[in-house]
Amino acid sequence: MSEVFPSTLQDKIERTGVLAVLVVESVSTAVPLAQALLKGGIDAIELTLRTEAALDALKAIKSEVPAMTVGCGTVLTENQVDAVVEAGADFAVSPGLNPLTLRHAIKCGLPFAPGISTASDIELAISNGCRLLKFFPCETSGGLRHLRVLAAPFRHLGVKYVPLGGINPSNLSEYLGDRSLISAVGGSWLAPKELISAGDWMGIEKLASEAVTLVGGNRK
Repeated sequence: MSEVFPSTLQDKIERTGVLAVLVVESVSTAVPLAQALLKGGIDAIELTLRTEAALDALKAIKSEVPAMTVGCGTVLTENQVDAVVEAGADFAVSPGLNPLTLRHAIKCGLPFAPGISTASDIELAISNGCRLLKFFPCETSGGLRHLRVLAAPFRHLGVKYVPLGGINPSNLSEYLGDRSLISAVGGSWLAPKELISAGDWMGIEKLASEAVTLVGGNRK
């Protein structure tokens, strides 16, 4: 397991197999959104730092939905690492691998999964103690077939991946068919903007439930 990403936390994410990727525009939607996902069976989310509401949404979910594991995505800078630690994030991920940001997260004790798309990225991540990596963007980079080839030289080191970017119900089972390589998959289809705007929490719960069903026999 990862030295940078605690095994207990990684195991929890792997058990569900799906990490909901969220873009929250309004704090008022954060708690009902998290509750809907949890009711559908998904208990881990990546709350992206792409909106002004993100950090307050994180605090609200941590306070009101304690069963939800809440990570932050799009963590690009050392200052953002400090901000998500202060807000109480359980972990953080980034789209790429900035050594300064990664090392600051390690220094702060923040579980961190950097983004990779090349062998050099993986080597740099490993040299910093990482064993859980975000493969992004997965589909436009060649998908699971490409990842299997890319990851082959590092399999003996126990490196695992969370693919994001192009995951949907049609390819979810394919990715999760290789649990020795794939820790979990991430996707924004679980909480589309139109359903959040409409407050359609039952619709989001249904999407979450369908995703968990698809994980099915591929669950760890």
